[in-house]
Amino acid sequence: MTQAVTLFYAVAVLCYAGAGLALLAFFLWRKSWQSTLGVPLAIAGLVSQALAIAAEALATGWSPTSNLYDSLSLFVAFTVLLYVVFARQYNLWYIGGFVLIVADFFLAYAGTWNEGYRPLVPSLQSYWLAIHVPTVVAAYAAFTLAFCTSVLYLIKFYLERSRSGGAPMSMGLQPAAAGAGNSTAMAMATLVAQRTGNTVQDETPALALAAAQGDTVATWLMGIPTLAKLDVITYRIVAVGLPLLSLGIIMGAMWAKEAWGAYWQWDPKETAALVCWIIYLAYMHLHTRSQWRGERCSWIAVVGFAAVIFCYLGVNIWISGLHSYKV
Repeated sequence: MTQAVTLFYAVAVLCYAGAGLALLAFFLWRKSWQSTLGVPLAIAGLVSQALAIAAEALATGWSPTSNLYDSLSLFVAFTVLLYVVFARQYNLWYIGGFVLIVADFFLAYAGTWNEGYRPLVPSLQSYWLAIHVPTVVAAYAAFTLAFCTSVLYLIKFYLERSRSGGAPMSMGLQPAAAGAGNSTAMAMATLVAQRTGNTVQDETPALALAAAQGDTVATWLMGIPTLAKLDVITYRIVAVGLPLLSLGIIMGAMWAKEAWGAYWQWDPKETAALVCWIIYLAYMHLHTRSQWRGERCSWIAVVGFAAVIFCYLGVNIWISGLHSYKV
């Protein structure tokens, strides 16, 4: 690792850590200065990491995707990039605490796998290396972001249900107090909701009224997108990740044909990737059914992420096979 790569790598780790803590604080306490600090730090970390990847590519002369260190670094960069894109579009800055802390952990962990310059083994000396690995890693990044939005959905879902005696407030529970027509309370609730672009109409009167009357948890919940919106956001993120994974698997099969003489050999990595693909395909299919949207599909996204981590790291590290290059 050259000095430039080491420097850019260290700056990225520090920036992501600072951004993650600032945005986690923003998630909990909603102070504007916290996001004002966290977002630029996240972008600075992404720029620094991009420079590290570029510097390494120039130093080694090949695409930085040849080992687990390289692919993890690329995975983190794609995760943060997708976070910035979706956060800007859907006002999701406050989930950055989860996304960036996870990303920073993986980037720091990647450093433990840095083995320096080593010649590529013959089967990796292919143009497929520069397109197959980034495509699959980008899919993993999308599924990581979908995991974070699903967890946020489940947090809001169960907190609302616990405070309403059985059903989430935003799913239609309207206690008698909500019909009292407290105009002052509703005006206060409007101010609470507008912090993240919601409106009182987005939530039920029960949640809005509880927030306006001083319920701190309800106030906090009002600052998070509605369950319906979070469900749609997760679906759209998975809709990015699944085609990328499909394309990556197809590319991998074509590369396998060139390298090993067969498109598919039920290698542990191939099998694990297929399991991930089936899980997210099931998610997309079941999301078309109203009774599966929301809580159930969010849990499928969580299970899918666990499968992705096993496929990406578990198989690479603990199971030997044709893909035992730690890529």
